[in-house]
This record gives sequence, C-alpha cells and structure tokens, in this order.
Amino acid sequence: MQNFLKFRFIPGTPMEKAAYAVVRRLQEAGHKAFFVGGAVRDLLLGRTPDDIDVTTSALPDRISALFDKAIPLGASFGIITVIMDEIPVEVATFRAERGYSDGRHPDHVEYTDQEELDVTRRDFTVNGLLLNPVAGMVYDYVGGLSDLKRGYLRAIGDPLVRFSEDQLRILRFVRFTASLGFEPDEATASAAKHFADRIDSVAKERVKNELEKILTGADPECGMRLLDQLDIMREVLPGIFALHGKEQPAKYHPEGDAFEHTMLLLRHAFWRTPQVMWSALLHDIGKGVTQSWKDGVPHFYGHEAVGAAMAEDVMRDLRASRELMDCVSTTVRNHMRFSHVDEMKPAKWKRIIREPNFPVELEIHRLDCMACHGLMENYLLMLDRMIQLEREPVPVAPFLTGQDLIGQGIVPGPVFKVILGEAEDLQLEGIFRNREDALNWLSVRKMTILKMKQHFRV
Repeated sequence: MQNFLKFRFIPGTPMEKAAYAVVRRLQEAGHKAFFVGGAVRDLLLGRTPDDIDVTTSALPDRISALFDKAIPLGASFGIITVIMDEIPVEVATFRAERGYSDGRHPDHVEYTDQEELDVTRRDFTVNGLLLNPVAGMVYDYVGGLSDLKRGYLRAIGDPLVRFSEDQLRILRFVRFTASLGFEPDEATASAAKHFADRIDSVAKERVKNELEKILTGADPECGMRLLDQLDIMREVLPGIFALHGKEQPAKYHPEGDAFEHTMLLLRHAFWRTPQVMWSALLHDIGKGVTQSWKDGVPHFYGHEAVGAAMAEDVMRDLRASRELMDCVSTTVRNHMRFSHVDEMKPAKWKRIIREPNFPVELEIHRLDCMACHGLMENYLLMLDRMIQLEREPVPVAPFLTGQDLIGQGIVPGPVFKVILGEAEDLQLEGIFRNREDALNWLSVRKMTILKMKQHFRV
C-alpha cells in the first residue's frame, strides 16, 4: 500500500541545496532519486535536518560516472559519497538485503529498481519515508505518515526480525523515542527487551555514540528510563542500574534512591555537552558499591574516589577519548568539594576556579543540588567569586620557583611541591606583594623547610 503527501520543498541550508542538486542530476539522467530516512522525517516535523541521505535506482558505477567527485567508501553496500559544492552527500542504490549473521551487516546485498523494497528493509516507519524534492511529493510504503502524525515509533514489519538483523537498532529505538518525544510501539518495545542481552555484540564505539546521543538529546531522562525499562541498562550501564534501591539520607535526598537522584540530574540539565551529561550520569556511580549504615542512616563514604575509578572504567570500556574520560573521572572525583566552599581560603577557591575543568564541575554541583535538597547558596557564592576574580589583575607567574629553593640549599624532591604550593597560596591570598616578599619568607623558613625535607626522606 502506498500513501502520498504533497510537500513543497525549498532548499535553504547548504546541505539541503547540495542534496537537492544531487537528486535533480540523477533524475535528469533518467533515474529515480529521493531523500530518505531521518531527513524526510525531520522536514515533515518542521525541523532542519543535520544531514540528508539520497537513495536512487542508479547503480554505484552510474552514480560515480554522473558526478565529478564521487568517493566509493561504501561501494560494497551500494553507497557512494558524492561531493557537491564541497558538501558530502551519501547516495545509496535501492537494495534488498538478506542474512545478518554478525547481527550488524547483511550477508548479501541485491540491487533493485523498486524503492518500496528498499524502504521495507529499514528500521522504523517514520524513517522509511521518501521525498522527491523536485516534484514536491512524499511517498510512504510502510505506514510512516500515520505514525508520524500520531507520534508513534514502530518498527517496519516484524520488530523481532528488525532487531535480529541489527542489535544497534535497539539503542536507536530508545534514542528516537526520547529525542522525538514519541510513544513507543508495544510490540517494538517488547522485541527490544527480548534482544537486550545481545547488545554486547555491538561494537563499543557504536554503543557509546548512541548513549551519548541519548544523553545530549531532547530528553535524556526519558531515554535512560526507557533503557532501564527494557532491561538494556543492566547490560550497557550496570553501574547505573546498581543505583536502584540505594537509599540515601532523607534529610538531604527527599527525592529517593540514588537512581532517582541521577535521573533528576538529567532532567535539570540544559547545557548538554558530552562532558556534562556523562559526568551527570556517572557522578554517583560509586554509591552502588559504597553504601554503609550507621544508626539507621545510610552513608556513602569515599564514593567520590571509588566513583571516579568506576567512571573511568566505564568510559574506557566504551572507547571514549582520553580527554573525555579524564574530564568525567575528574568531575566525579571532585563533585563534592563545593559543599564547603564558604569555608575555603581565597587561595584554594581561586585555584579551583582557574582549573580547566571548573565549568563542568560547577555545573554538576548545580545539578546535584537541584536534584536533591535544592540549596543553591554555595553555587551562587562561586558565581560571585568568579565575577570577583575576573575583576582582579591577571595573576603573574609564581614568585618562587624550584631554582630559588635550590639556591637556598634545598635538594629537589617531594618537599618541593609542598613548599611551592604553600608559596603560591600566600601569593594568591595577597600576603606576598612581590618576589622580594616571597624570598624573605623562604629565607626565614629555611630551617623549618630543611626539617620537612628530612621528614619526606623517611
């Protein structure tokens, strides 16, 4: 069954203009050509697509011959990347697929000139729509228009077959449900749950990318809760699943257990960078293994340090970049240090504000407070201190260096870090006005410093 919808398309963005030009050239050469997939869905929803895929009856060799710049990166699957006005456009030949023995790639690809066969192999009905941008017509062979109208996410055909072909589609089902704000089809959700324990067959990089898209998408809390409901979370994020039932002190956490607290952080997040969202998700992961009880009150002593190591393991397992892994683990380790900023010496809070990871850590502190007791005094205090610090002169280089200590007869070693750190604190607090003050202090403290050196040698 085929449905039609007139849809006038006027290319606006450079991507839309490039994709439109590709389709028009293919059609002028006598081939069928359409926009397909998420781009059509987004255009019908009034959204600007990030990229546009083109599908055509032209065979790969013919596509390459029609365009000056054509890269056969996926030619074995009938996919050619066409460079149009310096913009890459992925063009795929209509195809039918058979056999997915690895749970990801088809064992056999067969080209066809029938577009309906091409769309019926795709994942979800709202991603199976075709748009002829030249004629201004949408074609629907899978019921995507009605599902789009009612806000319904449903697999094309038998969902058990769709998910058995490619287990990554399980995570895509969660992502699209959350990002589009759609209602999940019951049969499709049931099939996703059925295949949850097969998610480990998917490459870790792909799992990480899908999870990150959920976390940085329109409704990360919805996405994580759906992962949990479909038994997927226990497979891909067991440390977060373990937060269920970890009761917290009611005085500070009226929201409930550690899992609910984490979900609330996701709900309140608006600066949804990968750094912030992974840190928010993992900030209390250590509570899953550190809970203890005293006088009927739960405690989580050391959960920051334990959680930092666990967060690093999670990010490493998901093949995250070293930069992202370090940011997240550092944020998890430091996320409790803002609870006493009102008692910090100026040198300490100035140093914290100047740390490169400070913006992420402060944002996690804000979210942490909003997701439990709602007390924002320390967060507002740090904002005031940021403004105060901005008004101060740009800090000069440290007045004292290791060479100065050597000049006083102090042999390089662990004591250097202690002495230079103390000197920097005194400088930040304004006690040292210049280098001369710092050298005078070093001269007076020389004997004490040498005794400290002996202590470090022991």
